[in-house]
Amino acid sequence: MMMTIPRFSSLACASLLLAALAACKEQSPGAAPAKPQASASARADTDVFKVSPELASQSGVKAVATAPVSHAERIAGRIDFDEQRVARIGANVTGRVTELHASLGQVVQAGELLAQLHSAELGAAQLGYLRSRAQVSLHERNVERARLLLSADVIGAAELQKRESELAIAQAETRAAADQLRVQGMNARTIEAMARSGAINSTSQVVATARGVVVERKVALGQVIQPSDAMFTVADLSRLWVVAQVPEQQIDGIKPGQAVSIEVPALQNARLNGKLVYVGDTVSAENRTVTVRTEVDNAERNLKPAMLATMIIRTRAVERLVVPSAAVVRENGEDHVLQEVAPASFRLVKVKLQNELEGMRPVESGIKGGDRIAVEGAFHLNNERKRLQSGGQL
Repeated sequence: MMMTIPRFSSLACASLLLAALAACKEQSPGAAPAKPQASASARADTDVFKVSPELASQSGVKAVATAPVSHAERIAGRIDFDEQRVARIGANVTGRVTELHASLGQVVQAGELLAQLHSAELGAAQLGYLRSRAQVSLHERNVERARLLLSADVIGAAELQKRESELAIAQAETRAAADQLRVQGMNARTIEAMARSGAINSTSQVVATARGVVVERKVALGQVIQPSDAMFTVADLSRLWVVAQVPEQQIDGIKPGQAVSIEVPALQNARLNGKLVYVGDTVSAENRTVTVRTEVDNAERNLKPAMLATMIIRTRAVERLVVPSAAVVRENGEDHVLQEVAPASFRLVKVKLQNELEGMRPVESGIKGGDRIAVEGAFHLNNERKRLQSGGQL
């Protein structure tokens, strides 16, 4: 007896066979099965790493904020004498140098003898003073005699007035001669002693007018000196100036009293601190610069006038987005910060920063205000990130 297969079963088998054949035609021989594509959000999540709560608590997460930022201008300058502590010393009279007592580099005190001159001009001035004093004595006796004669009715009052006038003129000439001697370097006590003795001394002394170091000597034995000639320069080197020329385009915001730093290449770029004591009120027509000046202590005499120096001046502060330098990590030669995306979860973000200013780095791009970043434990967090990426081993 033959079994009869139901009609609907044959139709179902045929349908399945046709579907299988169609699938084989769509898939080329040897082709690997297609893999599902990862979404952009899934790829972004691979940049996020999670750390332990203990490590997260040590990261010092803070929001990025703004702070006043000033740009540091480096201006070439030089060390110079403090002009208020410099004395340029010369002779008071024309004369020939007979003695020299000071040499370059010598420390001298105020009033100390530097040189000695023989001056015919001084001798002539002393002689004129003695003559005027003698004339005063003569006219004083004439006035006294005229008064006696007037009382005896021998002369008239006009004669007495004439002689009194001659005495007044002689006294005025004596005062003028004494003033001339003082200008030529003689003090009142020396002038009085000369008047009593009547002795003329044509020797003129050149003395230091201030305490300091002899930094210049422009005189030799036997040289004839005029009062306009500078023989010695004495300077107090315990305090010096640093002078710089600031281009006019950079002078805005630079004011007296502003703090500056000074680097001296000759002293291994030793950095000194000071304040601007002078900012010029005019621009040089030759080089379009403004002179600025600061003062520095030089008690140890390490600084020398004419040394080169660099003055570092900060411009006017402007509010800028900043991150602490401790928050920055270097990866592949670029700056990055670790941004908190969730509690104990961070992402390494590339940023563009400016140079460090007082422990802060101004931000150019990469993050915005309010973003929370690790500011204290960034180094340890980055090490943990690397460990996790390497499969838990470093």
